[in-house]
Amino acid sequence: MTVIRASDFVQSVADALQYISFYHPPDFVRALNDAYEREQSPAARDAMAQILVNSRLCAEGHRPVCQDTGIVVVFVQVGMQVRWDSEHDLQTLVDEGVRRAWRNPDNPLRASIVAQPAGARANTGDNTPAVVHTELVAGDRIRVEISAKGGGSEAKTRFAMLNPSDDIADWVLGKIPLMGAGWCPPGILGIGIGGSAEKAMLMAKKACTESIDIQALKTRGARTATETLRLDLFERINALGIGAQGLGGLTTVLDVKIHDYPCHAANKPVAIVPNCAATRHIGFTLDGRGAADFVPPALEDWPEITRRNDSGRRVNLDTLSKADLQAFEPGETLLLSGHLLTGRDAAHKRIRDLFARGEPLPEGVDFNGRFIYYVGPVAAVGDEAVGPAGPTTSTRMDAFTDLMLGEAGVLGMIGKAERGPDARESIRRHGGVYLIAVGGAAYLVSRAIRHARVVAFEDLGMEAIHEFEIVDMPVTVAVDARGESVHETGPAYWRNRIGRIPVRPAPPGNDPTA
Repeated sequence: MTVIRASDFVQSVADALQYISFYHPPDFVRALNDAYEREQSPAARDAMAQILVNSRLCAEGHRPVCQDTGIVVVFVQVGMQVRWDSEHDLQTLVDEGVRRAWRNPDNPLRASIVAQPAGARANTGDNTPAVVHTELVAGDRIRVEISAKGGGSEAKTRFAMLNPSDDIADWVLGKIPLMGAGWCPPGILGIGIGGSAEKAMLMAKKACTESIDIQALKTRGARTATETLRLDLFERINALGIGAQGLGGLTTVLDVKIHDYPCHAANKPVAIVPNCAATRHIGFTLDGRGAADFVPPALEDWPEITRRNDSGRRVNLDTLSKADLQAFEPGETLLLSGHLLTGRDAAHKRIRDLFARGEPLPEGVDFNGRFIYYVGPVAAVGDEAVGPAGPTTSTRMDAFTDLMLGEAGVLGMIGKAERGPDARESIRRHGGVYLIAVGGAAYLVSRAIRHARVVAFEDLGMEAIHEFEIVDMPVTVAVDARGESVHETGPAYWRNRIGRIPVRPAPPGNDPTA
């Protein structure tokens, strides 16, 4: 009988989470580089270049590939002949591993988990608890698949209970454009088909932990109905022209992974779980002989990509006026220097509440004539001004856009992904602009930040308002002062250029996310 020591399990979880925070899986790097080499859209190609450059920098510097270091999801298969040398339950052991990983002084990770989700939403401070799925299997070993799932991609999960006669591909193709760019494509799409509602979601999530092999499947050819569906969806999703970061291009997904399971004759459960460009997962096995050993990949696995970091219109945020914004064009690259303020969901809510009560903003916080960056950075180490500081999904701030552009006096906003119609109309009406940084290039972005300090709401942790001093921070004009959005024009252009199949309306089913 194999005896698994609690200390070995905890150490393995902690080491695995540190490892995946700064090492992309080699299969992802290869697949993204292949897509980069094939890409024809300049905007999408540059976005992929930034992700690849960021990935190599993180591998070298052992810093997170994304500021959102994720919610920990663990699949544990426990052999029936295993005995635990532990006084604690499995959840407690996993959480201790998470706690150690997140509090590692050499590479602290961002605490993103909040308790009482329907109430106070207070940050737990150490990213616990993890989400743990356990299965008892034959054998005398423990197999662990562990991932750190970003909130932006998790927010784009979809589920429907289709009718048995409904076409799965039609439903998926109807949902992908509605997911927008908040999940940071290009990435992997996990799909679960069958079982029950919760089983379909679980299969979709687990499918995201598999290696990318779609090109090998294309070469070999499909042998099953599931493989045929994978190939069909891969081609048709990429034909939508959504592209990297939703800017329009040839590659939206690097692979489509499908798990299925028998289901009730009256049902057809289908779930979609996207995995973003900061895909983080690894598996390990424990056999009682000690903690897992994680071998660093060779730096030769990363391509040498040289991208110009001096191309684009240089903009001084400290002297910028509203009249200057009229010259910005959708899709244009800007290099920002000067000072800006940050703010996410919690900070925006506090600002709204202060205005509603007729109270002033905290001392030292003045948004008038300034830009706001939607970011929750990782803590700095060494001589860093700030840790990885990539953008968060901007659509969550749509409800606050009119307030910030109007009463607060913000000139413009920086984030990732598209803005909704109300936010775009507010931008047009106020003559503001919306810029995007590349999601999945957080460490690269942070190198443009020369100084950082918390100026308000320090109790919110990573959601506090910071002031950043930046030099040549690369961004793209996503919505101009006239309200035109590159997330609409870019994919439309590339969808027409690719010239493949039209997307039929999705079957209605019983879809709570419609």
